[in-house]
Amino acid sequence: MRRQDLDRGAKGYLRTPSGAGRLGLGMSKRIAAALVAMFAASVGMSSGAQARPELVGINGEYAPGTIVVRTNERRLYLILDSGHAMRYPVGVGKAGKQWQGTTKIDGKYLHPAWSPPDEVRRDKPNMPDVIPGGSPRNPMGVAAMTLAGGEYAIHGTNVPGSVGGFVSYGCIRMLNDDITDLYQRVPVGTTVTVMH
Repeated sequence: MRRQDLDRGAKGYLRTPSGAGRLGLGMSKRIAAALVAMFAASVGMSSGAQARPELVGINGEYAPGTIVVRTNERRLYLILDSGHAMRYPVGVGKAGKQWQGTTKIDGKYLHPAWSPPDEVRRDKPNMPDVIPGGSPRNPMGVAAMTLAGGEYAIHGTNVPGSVGGFVSYGCIRMLNDDITDLYQRVPVGTTVTVMH
């Protein structure tokens, strides 16, 4: 092979061996297109929030065991002690659907069935009355912890790319691995404070 041929081949990964003709070039282009598609898909899949509760420092104004949701950060904190918390990425209420205040967890459910609240039914009238637990269409994911005083919950999701955004009707949405971790750490009666 001549130096000139090496230089041309070094400009890209599509290089047809001599004598391969049009068939070889077409196959190389298809392989390259498939590689580009696989790379793009892997980048797209990694762009959402990743399940990874993080141990972080935090101000000591909350009692250990309290859950604090900061909607502007799209983060949930489980207070461990006066200076540490576990931090999780979350999806929170869309514009006009956010709330703030203090409540308690009043129920814990694994693979819950879901019945859309009235507001969701108004926006999506063709939605079924009940979506069974375990269904890929069920927005609760693998677990839900209901909050006293309303129709809200801290729950998983079957749409992991939605975590980290302003996406819900007021619920706090977590990755399934994260809700599983949090579910095991907190009992019914846990205080939950939601703030902007």
